[in-house]
Amino acid sequence: MSAIDTRSPATAAARTPSDRPRRHRLGRFDWPLTIVLAVASLTVLVPLYVTVAMAFKTPAQAVDGNALSLPLPFNPASFAEAWTLTRFPVSFSVSVAVAALTVVVTLLLSSLASYAIVRNWHRRFFRWSFVYLLAAMFLPFPVVALPQIKFTAMLSLDNPIGVAILHAMFQLSFSVLLYSAFLRSIPVELEESARIDGASTWQIFWRVILPLLGPMNATVGIFAFLASWNDFMLPSLVTADPGLQTLPVVQNIFQSQFGTNYNVAFASYLMAMAPTIVVYLFAQRWVISGVTQGAVKS
Repeated sequence: MSAIDTRSPATAAARTPSDRPRRHRLGRFDWPLTIVLAVASLTVLVPLYVTVAMAFKTPAQAVDGNALSLPLPFNPASFAEAWTLTRFPVSFSVSVAVAALTVVVTLLLSSLASYAIVRNWHRRFFRWSFVYLLAAMFLPFPVVALPQIKFTAMLSLDNPIGVAILHAMFQLSFSVLLYSAFLRSIPVELEESARIDGASTWQIFWRVILPLLGPMNATVGIFAFLASWNDFMLPSLVTADPGLQTLPVVQNIFQSQFGTNYNVAFASYLMAMAPTIVVYLFAQRWVISGVTQGAVKS
């Protein structure tokens, strides 16, 4: 039973104009949320500032114990030294090739598997396949590390190609979860109309479904790229040739032989961070839209 407003019409009319602007003003600026976001931003901006500042410091400034100080005098020579020590063109090219192959394989396999699962959800085999893929998300990497190393060696995949394939396999579970949520929001009537026009299942997927997966392709692609680009353990265990190691593995030299060259190490880290920042800035608008659209039922 609804409550009855006992105020007179004149009183209600007098209060309503003043109350609405006040509620509107309070709703436009949320101080607690602003403070939380500012603190959260500092947890990212401060380490980023330290990385940039240390990369442009001299060796003496890098070990003075004050990481927040400005790099005075400005020293860009650390980048040239890091370029030489890490064989940056080679290791960078290997990392780009591994990440690109990971993204392509992940997008193709995940989208095809998700489309088959969602459109055949009434069949038990596809439902259990979805559960099987999700269960793999809870399988820790150290449990399967040794079998993977032996298996890739037996197949002569102990190289960057094998690393990219394994990266894609590890991304399959999470990617199928994202694609499945997004595909459920696409009306089935679009496929039925294309099928009436004589399109096959493959034609429907490539010409109707795949163009609609643009936001989710960007979301899955950026996650796969970041996971592959930043991975250290899998390339270090699988790749047999030291000359074909990815950039994170090569940068491990700064933890041992050149452990005191902090300015050179941070310069190398900054050069390795640049591609991920560029990729995220380019694709971040599709990342957010892909995640949110997959959560809304049309």
